[in-house]
Amino acid sequence: MKFSVDRELCIGCGACESTCPDVFEQVDGKSHVKLNPVPEAYRGDALQAEEGCPVGAIAHV
Repeated sequence: MKFSVDRELCIGCGACESTCPDVFEQVDGKSHVKLNPVPEAYRGDALQAEEGCPVGAIAHV
C-alpha cells in the first residue's frame, strides 16, 4: 500500500506524524511520506493518520 500527501492541502499540523511517526514526518513545514510502500506493520497506523488528517491531505492506493 502506498500513501501520498497533497502538499497544497497540508497545513503542517503534525497530526499524521504524531499518529504514525514511522511513516510520516514534517519536511519544510509540511507532511512527507518517508516509507513507500508502507510496510504491513505500519499500515493500520498510517490509515488512522489518513483518517485523522483535518484537511484530507493524505491518500492511499
